[in-house]
Amino acid sequence: VQLQASGGGLVQAGGSLRLSCVASESISSIRAVGWYRQAPGKQRELVASMTSGGTTNYAGSVKGRFTISRGNAKNATYLQMNSLKPEDTAVYYCNVKAGWLLNDYWGQGTLVTVSS
Repeated sequence: VQLQASGGGLVQAGGSLRLSCVASESISSIRAVGWYRQAPGKQRELVASMTSGGTTNYAGSVKGRFTISRGNAKNATYLQMNSLKPEDTAVYYCNVKAGWLLNDYWGQGTLVTVSS
């Protein structure tokens, strides 16, 4: 199974982007989906996640600005990012945890650059 992330790009501060993540095939027993990001010289961090039950969790720095959601088609996951800031600049990765072993599936990353 491969995850394909898209939607990144260059945007001015205050702008919006919507990231999408689609699986190459259906994934069974999804436990949680999430978006992570990694800025240059920094560790990868969790941005937003959603459990199979719909419970969401957001990093404090994006709460109120970002929204994670899921679609039905090929286990699609989305990240709506509003009021973007230069510090949101990073490569964003989608993640799916599935099965009782919480197997990790990762997308290839999509670059988001926010200019001031």
